[in-house]
Amino acid sequence: MDYEQIRAFRNEKNLFGRKLGIYVEELGPGYARATKTVTEEDLNPLQVPHGGVYFALADTACGSAMAAYGTMAVTISCSFSFLKSAQAGDKLTAEARELPGGRSVCVLEARVTGEGGALFAVGTFTFRRLETRIEP
Repeated sequence: MDYEQIRAFRNEKNLFGRKLGIYVEELGPGYARATKTVTEEDLNPLQVPHGGVYFALADTACGSAMAAYGTMAVTISCSFSFLKSAQAGDKLTAEARELPGGRSVCVLEARVTGEGGALFAVGTFTFRRLETRIEP
């Protein structure tokens, strides 16, 4: 499995992620790290990042961790908690790790942190592994 090709495929084909400035930096089976720098356009009326920014970053990391197996996967449920707010200019990192267990239904944990290690959000994502192969 060529993880670099899958990572490049994810970054190129995830149009929504590209629009938000999300970039998958690293992946392997059941693991991925994605980053995003918060922009002014990401802010809600309270002048902090909209919750969807954290969620999209975490979901992208989890989906990428699943894609590292060479097949497509889709999110089927999630529990997500917002713990703290970032600011415009902050670089956010989401790390996703698969929990042991499932074969076609898989559970992953994601943590969204800042450069100083501040924990902004955490989530547990459930994915369904599809039979569709990724052809980078």
